[in-house]
Amino acid sequence: MGPSESDEKEQVEIELLLEAMYRLFGYDFRNYAYASIRRRIWHRVHAERLGTVTALTDKMIHDRGCMERLLSDLTIHVTEMFRDPEVFRSFRHNVVPLLKTYPFIRIWHAGCSTGEEVYSMAILLHEEGLLDRTRIYATDMSATVLDVARQGVFPIERMQQYTRNYQEAGGTESFSDYYMARYESVIFQSFLKKNIVFAQHNLVTDGSFNEFHVILCRNVMIYFNKELQNHVHGLLYDSLSMFGVLLLGTKESINFTRHSSQFDDLDLINRIYRKVK
Repeated sequence: MGPSESDEKEQVEIELLLEAMYRLFGYDFRNYAYASIRRRIWHRVHAERLGTVTALTDKMIHDRGCMERLLSDLTIHVTEMFRDPEVFRSFRHNVVPLLKTYPFIRIWHAGCSTGEEVYSMAILLHEEGLLDRTRIYATDMSATVLDVARQGVFPIERMQQYTRNYQEAGGTESFSDYYMARYESVIFQSFLKKNIVFAQHNLVTDGSFNEFHVILCRNVMIYFNKELQNHVHGLLYDSLSMFGVLLLGTKESINFTRHSSQFDDLDLINRIYRKVK
């Protein structure tokens, strides 16, 4: 049975909202997975005490605060220090030896969220003697989460889990040496961020801005439809140097993209690939 008339009207409303958001504010969610984007839009409709998606569109256009709240709903920020520890352990084993052959290393962490995984990479590189000759470009479309990332301040109650992750990832020092506790928060040591550049970048609308030896884009494209996934894979491919390394999320894959034949697997289970063509 095909979609009902009310379903079709709702889809038109959602398409108009996303078109308005793109044309007025530059945030392009038009090719995100529909079911997921619909659910988040309706959450914001109810949170704003409105009755329709059209009413939300009207409020978004005229109320910057509403637009920011909707943007926060539409962008998913799930991260933690050394998330998926086996990925970082594999990075030490499979990627670090390659990086040690370069005089200077450029890494792009695309969709860095609040920065926990960026600081994790800085810690790993420090322990491998590579941080001083590495520049990490940490980007996200959200200025709000980038402000959090720049500060390097995180809730102290997370440190127990983060310490376990660090140890499982092959950490060689005492994790607590990398931060200072202040009341209910911790602040990470300033030397970790001296070679990190935090900047806004939208994978959907912005182009390549450098050539990188490593790109991490983990659990970002699971929210995109196939067309947008292919677009972003092209951007990442163009941004990687020859023999550069690409890390995707554990639920993502290079398979079935137009660039799949141009990568070799360094670690298929942990989604680490090397550009070879």
